[in-house]
Amino acid sequence: AGGTAYTTARRVAERWRGKLAHNVIVENRMGAAGRIAVNAVKDAPADGTTVLLSPDSMLTIYPSVYRRLGYDPASDVVPVSPVCRYIFALGIGPGVPAEIATLAAYVDWAKRKAAQVSYGSPAAGSMPHFLGDRFYRGVGVPARHTPYRGSAPALQDLVGGHIPSVMTVLGDFLPFKDSAGLRILAVSDKERSRFLPNVPTFAEAGYPDVYGVENYGLFLPGKSPPDLVRRVQGLVAETAASKAVADGLAVIGMETGATSSEAYRDYLAKERLAWAPIVKESGFSLEE
Repeated sequence: AGGTAYTTARRVAERWRGKLAHNVIVENRMGAAGRIAVNAVKDAPADGTTVLLSPDSMLTIYPSVYRRLGYDPASDVVPVSPVCRYIFALGIGPGVPAEIATLAAYVDWAKRKAAQVSYGSPAAGSMPHFLGDRFYRGVGVPARHTPYRGSAPALQDLVGGHIPSVMTVLGDFLPFKDSAGLRILAVSDKERSRFLPNVPTFAEAGYPDVYGVENYGLFLPGKSPPDLVRRVQGLVAETAASKAVADGLAVIGMETGATSSEAYRDYLAKERLAWAPIVKESGFSLEE
């Protein structure tokens, strides 16, 4: 509760009350790095009473991370549509000297202080985990990865000087952006973010392979009938087009936008293929 997924779900629920159902309740199904929530929807009746809001990575990255995933990403849930899109950023804190203000300067420092370099992410096996791995591999620094239980504790340790760098959701940096010693060095999109227009992309800084975007998407149980999928997709499109929703999610660094169910399914399938070699290159995997 309180994270970007919860905030997004609340915004959706507010718009859907009286449309999808008389009432729409947001229920956090935490545990197993989010897979409990996917399994809850997979096993739910295919009647529209249970809908999943989840990051793409549950269906794109996790199949390459977990040897026993517990669900089939291609058939156990139906992708309805993205709700909003978000990107990631690398930030450094007081654990790095104050004169380090650019990615190039940080890389030079990290190479000199390789034994001291580590980075946090909101979870092991998450997109920020692998973006951080790609970045540090690319600069030739064997940084230690420290997974946290979400962005908030990672960023608290960052601004407290307990860890030198964190890779996480850009929107999660925004409440901390004025903290003493925090410097956000680069973002993971192909273009700069309107939320932090003075921060360059990794590609601009010379690291085009450090690219990753993700969506919070809506999913139904795998056997949901096509007419139900179309109805819910229409509600997602209406929600994403709402100025009130767009403005509310912009506060946490999210860009709203919807697609057809077919387009979202194809996008997720391509992302699964794209991330498989990246995960393999990292050497990271989990049993369950």
